[in-house]
Amino acid sequence: MKKKLIISGAVVLLALAVLPLFFGKSKMGGIRLETAQVERGTIANSVTATGTVEPVTEVDVGTQVSGIIDKLYVDYNDVVKAGQLIAEMDKVNLQAELKSAEAQLASSKTEFEYQQKNYARSKVLHEKQLVSDTDYETATYNYEKAKAAYEQSQASMVKVRRNLEYATITSPIDGVVINKVVEEGQTVAAGFETPTLFTIAADLTKMQVIADVDEADIGNVKEGQRVQFTVDAYPNDTFEGVVQQVRLGESDDSSSSTSTSSSSVVTYEVVITADNPDLKLKPRLTANVTIFTMEEENVLLVPNKALRFIPEPKLMETLGLQVNDNSANIKKGEKFVWVKENNVLVTKAITVGVSNNNYTEILGGLNEGEVVAVDLESEMPVAGPSAERSPFMPGPPGRK
Repeated sequence: MKKKLIISGAVVLLALAVLPLFFGKSKMGGIRLETAQVERGTIANSVTATGTVEPVTEVDVGTQVSGIIDKLYVDYNDVVKAGQLIAEMDKVNLQAELKSAEAQLASSKTEFEYQQKNYARSKVLHEKQLVSDTDYETATYNYEKAKAAYEQSQASMVKVRRNLEYATITSPIDGVVINKVVEEGQTVAAGFETPTLFTIAADLTKMQVIADVDEADIGNVKEGQRVQFTVDAYPNDTFEGVVQQVRLGESDDSSSSTSTSSSSVVTYEVVITADNPDLKLKPRLTANVTIFTMEEENVLLVPNKALRFIPEPKLMETLGLQVNDNSANIKKGEKFVWVKENNVLVTKAITVGVSNNNYTEILGGLNEGEVVAVDLESEMPVAGPSAERSPFMPGPPGRK
């Protein structure tokens, strides 16, 4: 029994001797008071969204007649002028239709002129009772019928000529070709929807971003607010813009809505205009948008934590600080902070303005340069430079 006790005691002594070698000596840390100086700065609130870069004016150029694309005179990125010829369709069938319409018009005109003269003669004779009522009615009928056929031929002639004009496709605006969806020899069919041949952007130095803003944020977005956005193509560049329009309702086209809903998440389209002098912004780029819904410059600011800080008198004494608590004199509902004056913490009532996640604007009660208490920080124990090291532990690189 004595041997066991002796052995146990020896183990305990060995453990006490080895522990300092493993853990070394430490300087115990403490608690310090975190403070902040009342300073002037800019406070801002923002909402984020994603959107698509688009030209401000974008026109789809199509054709209203069916046929084969005969010639293409422009390609991607070509600069075009309004009225410039950009494509032609095969005109053989259209020219044949024009000749047929011309012949039909000439025939109906001849018939109309004949029936017109016959009607005039019958009318005179009928007034003199030299022809029967039946003959007069027949002449009147033939005249009205020939007149209608002639007018129909005239309308058909206008339509055929216009279709022939449609076969010559010109640019409606000055701009740049950003899309081409047809090739020479391709057949296009004009039905209820006009087939698109080209897309032309009017001015690529003026772009817009169509951003989808969440319903929780849309109430704070207003026209004229400043916007910053980035695109993946130029991750190191920040572009500036302005909110031009907040689209709150559905568009007339039922297939396209300015408010979209997916998985119970509703977003609204916000139109942002942006200058693009160096043409870095290209159509269809994805933009990461920040809309500044509130900005106040050159205002007094304090951290939000200062409005929540409440000192513990006994703990402050250990830090060499006195607490002068006169919060009982502050009206109910008023905000206050603790101001550090030398080694004394004093309460001061304040008037606050706008705030964001980090700072609050001070409208009154504090002066620039005053120091307010913010929080208590704990200092972690730091190993001393002369702390002993366990011989069983590996040393730092370069040391044995």
